[in-house]
Amino acid sequence: MLIQIHMLQNYVPSLLNRDDSGSAKSSYFGGRQRGRISSQCLKRSIRLADPFQQAFKADGLLANRTKRLPKLINDALEEMGADDAARTAIVQRVPEIGQESTKRDTKTVDLENLETRQLIFISDSEVEEIARKLLALYTDHGAKKWEGLKIDEITKALGRSVPKSVDIAMFGRMTTSAAFEDVEAAVQVAHAFSTNELVRVYDFYTAVDDLKKADEEADAGAGMIGDVELNSSTYYKYLNVHWEELIDNLGGDVGVAAKAVVAFIEAAATAHPSGKQNSTAAFQLPDFVLVEVSDNNLPVSYANAFLKPVQQDHRSTLMQNSIQALNDYAGRLRQVYGLNGHAAYFTVAAATVDFAADIQSLPEMKTWVSRQIEEAAHA
Repeated sequence: MLIQIHMLQNYVPSLLNRDDSGSAKSSYFGGRQRGRISSQCLKRSIRLADPFQQAFKADGLLANRTKRLPKLINDALEEMGADDAARTAIVQRVPEIGQESTKRDTKTVDLENLETRQLIFISDSEVEEIARKLLALYTDHGAKKWEGLKIDEITKALGRSVPKSVDIAMFGRMTTSAAFEDVEAAVQVAHAFSTNELVRVYDFYTAVDDLKKADEEADAGAGMIGDVELNSSTYYKYLNVHWEELIDNLGGDVGVAAKAVVAFIEAAATAHPSGKQNSTAAFQLPDFVLVEVSDNNLPVSYANAFLKPVQQDHRSTLMQNSIQALNDYAGRLRQVYGLNGHAAYFTVAAATVDFAADIQSLPEMKTWVSRQIEEAAHA
């Protein structure tokens, strides 16, 4: 089963996702430059959104992406009651995990600031399990033999850690360490791009020194000046969830998988990139959300509906015309390829989708998706 989500979302002038030069991310599509929000940016905003965090954090089903694995292991060993000598010896070896061929720094004693070379996506339950195995390994070998152990011997003894984490199950994990099981992502997220042609504007701003006296000529002028690039665009977002892969990544737990899909849809609809939000407050929710549930595992993006940039006219807004373009293209594509998955949508715009049920709201969409999953499970 495949769950696909299509969204259209308009933002006020903002700078949600920047490239290495500080400009808004962009790309060419249909021969025209478009605004772009990277999939990495979208996935992080979804993963950290309240609906996703609140659904699973209390049950310990979330993970952290971090280089600070040594500190996490140190904290776990403290809770286990490991003595200071054992804890120090163990934690000093942890930065080698993920870089097994790198020589270690035997002089490092600042356990709070040790880091692994690579970011590791790891759940709390994994940290506890790894700490327990490391302590047992250290105890078995003793302090002197522990110092002489090669890191590949340690990671081999640890075995591959398999996470029970919803975010790892959905977004995947890849490390270069034998200590961690790689996880193929059950979720795919496209880079969002604007249905309209990108138009950049620049906001010139000044900052005034509050303590300068306005009547003193020497103190006249701004304390600083600058400019920032902004753009306002209507973005098309496409995401999908492979149901069977998600269940497999969660160790067969269908209940958690079903809850994860619903939380993912809500988080995708309500999460926002954080770039420049303090100065733009670009917190517009999607005006249009379409969800398709199909037995056929054939992902289909409707991005080509916007090969020709959409424009507003005297009768319809940019959002209304974007929805219409998606409706026209998707309707033809579904007919030509025989795509007959169940579909439902909601919108706050004055627009309709011919091939999908209008279910009015996000809460109703969550109920509809849950029902589709339940019916498929009992089919």
